[in-house]
Amino acid sequence: MPRRTQSLPSPSSTASLILRRTSLRPRLAIILGSGFGPIAQSVSVDREFSYRDMPGFPVGSAPGHEGRLRIGTWHSVPVAVLSGRAHYYEGFEPNEVVFPTRVLAAMGVETLLVTNAAGGIHPKFRVGDFMILNDHINFLGMNPLRGAVAEGETRFVDMTRTYDPELQTHLKAAARSIRLPVREGVYLAVSGPSFETPAEIRAFRSWGADAVGMSTVPEVIAARQCGLRVAGCSCITNAAAGLGGKTQVVSAQEVLEVAKAQEQRASEWIGAFVQRIGTKETASEPPSPTPRQVRPRQKNP
Repeated sequence: MPRRTQSLPSPSSTASLILRRTSLRPRLAIILGSGFGPIAQSVSVDREFSYRDMPGFPVGSAPGHEGRLRIGTWHSVPVAVLSGRAHYYEGFEPNEVVFPTRVLAAMGVETLLVTNAAGGIHPKFRVGDFMILNDHINFLGMNPLRGAVAEGETRFVDMTRTYDPELQTHLKAAARSIRLPVREGVYLAVSGPSFETPAEIRAFRSWGADAVGMSTVPEVIAARQCGLRVAGCSCITNAAAGLGGKTQVVSAQEVLEVAKAQEQRASEWIGAFVQRIGTKETASEPPSPTPRQVRPRQKNP
């Protein structure tokens, strides 16, 4: 359940707790959404943490979100994998939702891959497709940067090239290497938890959205404020409201069933991506054992 505290601990303090318990210093982190959970099982784990045991981490209740951090290697590449996320619709404050992202930055992570399940809006998208995010629209009604600005942070973050072009290229190349067709498009985030109406979907399409979901954007905004390079991908688990025929009923069960059917392909794709960028991400000097100082942010008013 969401906490009702007035403040969060320093991300650096939680990062220190994690780093003291592992010798690995991952530069790459992955946040797993619905349909991508089994990726966590591909990691050779060095240390594993429950969100409940990490100060400041929100513990959500959405199906398919395990709530564990795994530090380990995948294809010999050190990685930090967040298996599950908290959502704004669960009642968490924006700064609580993005706290794990800030901890990753404090740990020395430099590249973040975010994943999610989404409803397909683009007329050519089909259920079961994968989409590489090339931009997003924030229709959540909130921004996680709202409020006090911690020392050393930038309030007005440039979002022009939010999703790193080089990382998008690696995602495409990884998909080709396993003969996986992928789409590209704009992800639109809504607050949920109700699904969208057909009228809303028509409006979103007129804005340029290709897929819609209830997550991801807050973490991406916080990651960009922290200076992380970001890539994103969606599994299209359903046709958005009004696009699935006259008898269509959009349900969470459908989302989970399609996501489960695509688990293996998702794992193969992300594994190939990790292989491609691993050498580059780990070639530089290891980070200092002292975590990056990401200062605590007070709860948003």
